Amino acid sequence: MPLLNTIATPYAEALLQIGNQQGASDDLAADAKAVLELWTTSDLLRDALGSPILEPDTKKAVITALFQEKEVVRQTASLNLLKLLADRQRISLTGAVFERFLELYRKAKGIALAQVTSATPLTPEQENRLKQKVRTMAGSAAVDCSVTVDPSLIGGLIVRIGSQVVDASLAGQVRRLGLSLAKAT
Repeated sequence: MPLLNTIATPYAEALLQIGNQQGASDDLAADAKAVLELWTTSDLLRDALGSPILEPDTKKAVITALFQEKEVVRQTASLNLLKLLADRQRISLTGAVFERFLELYRKAKGIALAQVTSATPLTPEQENRLKQKVRTMAGSAAVDCSVTVDPSLIGGLIVRIGSQVVDASLAGQVRRLGLSLAKAT
């Protein structure tokens, strides 16, 4: 287990345990996704909260203002975890902790994670059909899809479920055709 996971896991396990005790693990998972979205997309937020110049109390005030008052998180346990990370000078682990929480949550709930890369944004109908197919592929009753757009695929999509990869992209087809032509000559 990588060092980052070793440090993040106890925090993630504690959050999951609290969620299970309070019957709010689904809500905590929604909070985790919202925190991760904000954390990964805002360099300014990560830099500001990770700054050694700011005191933990200042960081906690920023966390409260940003995450609670803007309703990014709705569960007190999520907010308390962020404040605890600030207190312990581990706010830089926020991404790792919430990622690990989601991994543990999915494992406990039997939810498969599908990472989908599409050439164009998917409509809600396309996403629903994709989830149905992914459920069948994964042999799971529930699927959590993470969709990213990569225009370099030209068309189609790539689906990753664990170590299984299905490349149904135009770029993948061109690459495979080129390989088979190279073998034929």
